[in-house]
Amino acid sequence: MPSAPSTQPDGVIGTRRTGFIQAVGAYGLWGFLPVYFLLLVPSGPFEIVAARILFSLVFCAVLLTATRSWGRVTAIVRQPRLALTIGLAGVFIYVNWQVYILAVLSGRVLEGALGYFINPIVTVLLGVLVLRERLRPAQWVAVGISAVAVLVLAIGYGEFPWISLILAFSFGFYGLIKKRIGPRVDAVSGLALETAWLVPVAVVQLSVVAATAGLTIGQVSAWHTVGIVGSGVITAIPLLLFAGAARRLPLVTLGLVQYLAPLLQFAFGAFVMMEAMPPERWVGFGLVWLALVVLTVDMVTAGRGSRRIAPQLT
Repeated sequence: MPSAPSTQPDGVIGTRRTGFIQAVGAYGLWGFLPVYFLLLVPSGPFEIVAARILFSLVFCAVLLTATRSWGRVTAIVRQPRLALTIGLAGVFIYVNWQVYILAVLSGRVLEGALGYFINPIVTVLLGVLVLRERLRPAQWVAVGISAVAVLVLAIGYGEFPWISLILAFSFGFYGLIKKRIGPRVDAVSGLALETAWLVPVAVVQLSVVAATAGLTIGQVSAWHTVGIVGSGVITAIPLLLFAGAARRLPLVTLGLVQYLAPLLQFAFGAFVMMEAMPPERWVGFGLVWLALVVLTVDMVTAGRGSRRIAPQLT
């Protein structure tokens, strides 16, 4: 039986298809980041993050030059408050990058994955604490279940999931800032300025590593050097894909695709790296997944409701 014809214009369908491909590309690349960073061993986490900052800035500079977009960066710099806000975003993304790579290189990929599973819940919570938003009952249920999950992991597993919570909250605050400045700052200019603010940190880290353990870039192999340099590309491309997807997809669709990254990271940590998954850890993860199901169902339901109401408002 033939399907009913679509009521959406072909242009809208094509735009959403492009956005979906971009979203899958962004979250898929983020999902494979643990593999990439492990391939950079014997480089340590501080050298990798410093290189990631510097080469991300170089990559953004190349893109800005190729697209003749330096004027947008200049316009932002001429607004001190906006430039400082971008610097604050840089602080949060630095914390996120440093803690995540420390987790991956110390064999704690699962804790990193848990952080990104918790992140949507933290985003909802920050809406209440910072933006004074009112949560729907289902959202409060999701937050409550997540709190129980953290307690289960802290008590049952015997270790407080500080890595997961730092990752979730650092990326949550980063996303909050990006949401506020989003209409005024494009993805490339934003990342360029964020990394520019972090250059002094990167220089200090490289100096300390050089004076203690010694730098590995250019000392291991040609492929290793390419990998270090490529950390800038692997940082920028998913952000650019995400920016394109965010412009083309409904928030509900984008929210569903975001689970791809931590799912890939979880599969890698549990089934490739064979990290420990005792029963209490399964319970903790299971509670987080239950909270995400509640949050997702509520998000989809609210999205459908808003679409039904929209024609009445036009």
